[in-house]
Amino acid sequence: MIEVERLTKRYGSTVAVNDLSFSVAPGTLTGFLGPNGAGKSTTLRAILGLVRPNAGRTAVLGRPYRELDAPLERVGAVLETFDAHPGRSGRNHLRFLAAAARLPASRVDEVLALVELTGAARRRAKGYSLGMRQRLGLAAALLGDPEVLVLDEPANGLDPQGIRWLRDLLRALAREGRTVLISSHVLAEIAQTVDEVVIIHRGRLVRCATMAEVEAMAAGAARVRSPDAERLASLLAEAGLDVRSLGDGTLAVAAGPERVGELAAAHGIVLHELSAERATLEEVFLELTGSEAPA
Repeated sequence: MIEVERLTKRYGSTVAVNDLSFSVAPGTLTGFLGPNGAGKSTTLRAILGLVRPNAGRTAVLGRPYRELDAPLERVGAVLETFDAHPGRSGRNHLRFLAAAARLPASRVDEVLALVELTGAARRRAKGYSLGMRQRLGLAAALLGDPEVLVLDEPANGLDPQGIRWLRDLLRALAREGRTVLISSHVLAEIAQTVDEVVIIHRGRLVRCATMAEVEAMAAGAARVRSPDAERLASLLAEAGLDVRSLGDGTLAVAAGPERVGELAAAHGIVLHELSAERATLEEVFLELTGSEAPA
């Protein structure tokens, strides 16, 4: 469980996070989204005890991060910075972390296998690609077999196969009952990965929603395809409905599919397709944040 309660953080006259509250439940994959400067990184750092808030609180597993016993075994984190010594091999980097946390050395090879870095374990970290560095960071986060994962842009640098691997891994971890919070700017990938989203803008909460709720936000719109699309478009417009041609006989209509189907049936118009339109996560994000690009 991750809890953020009325969190506020200022840097001089700049308010990075403003009275922000949300929670992330065990067993869920939650996407943490917002435009550049929305306060995502500050919030993640506050959760991990790396910044001290001006007001409010954060808690992991019911306690502030700083008060956790054996924190590496409770919380795993991947932030944007890569902290492996460039002269160390991937395996030695993990061995150092494991020794510092008094974890068994055998765990090192387990997580290397889990992130598919066994073959590169002896190579120095300075020779790792961006995607390999991401995998090594994730291996470090998983060393203590934590109950909670906080991941900032974990897919950065991964190729399509690697992104699919990461998605499957995170889903498997969530199914085990772990709490997983992911910050990402790749909205299409987040939409395929997470169960819920938390969207912030200018340091404030904009929306907490399940992906099912996001997909339902465009209820009342329809897509219809007909060999008589021109006449159907005229009839829909005459009925006061907003209609837009998508080409190839397909229309986007600002009305539910029931209304469109009834009107077409009443005038004997053949339909080849009629479906409810669903909003994408990107469309919802842009609408809620004033069309600003995600970070």
